[in-house]
Formats: sequence, structure tokens, C-alpha cells
Amino acid sequence: MDAKITLSFDEEVIKKAKQYASDNNISLSRLTEFLYTQITSQNYITLEEMPISEWVNVVAEGKPEYGTKPQKRKDLKDAFFKSRKK
Repeated sequence: MDAKITLSFDEEVIKKAKQYASDNNISLSRLTEFLYTQITSQNYITLEEMPISEWVNVVAEGKPEYGTKPQKRKDLKDAFFKSRKK
């Protein structure tokens, strides 16, 4: 059974990911599902241990950054609202 979720990504990343998905005859939803399946089917203790697929390097800009440090709720809220002001 499919379930819907809402995600927010950098607009340029989405544009490139949509093109990648189109070039490979797959929907962006199924591509995302495939990636989540790959991530959750392995036994990684931290995000840093997880290998980064070549396609991620193609659509990403710059070095990958993982937000694994614990943050205060207020800091997360402030960062969210700051990102929405663009």
C-alpha cells in the first residue's frame, strides 16, 4: 500500500533529480522509494557509514553534509523559518 508524504528539497536538486528519473523511465516517487529501500535494507550505524550512490553525486552540489548533531528544538524551528524566507 502506498502512503503519501511531503518533503522539501533544494529546487535545483529536485530539478536534476526529476531529469535523472525521466532519463531512466522512473517516477521521482519510485526513485525516492528505491533510495529509501536501499538505505533501510542495510545495517548502518550512522549516516557517515552509508555509501553515497553515484547518482547522488551527480545531482548534488558540493560535498555531502550530514546533520547528525543533536539540535535544540528552537534552533531547528529557527532554521526552518529562515529557510522559508528565501
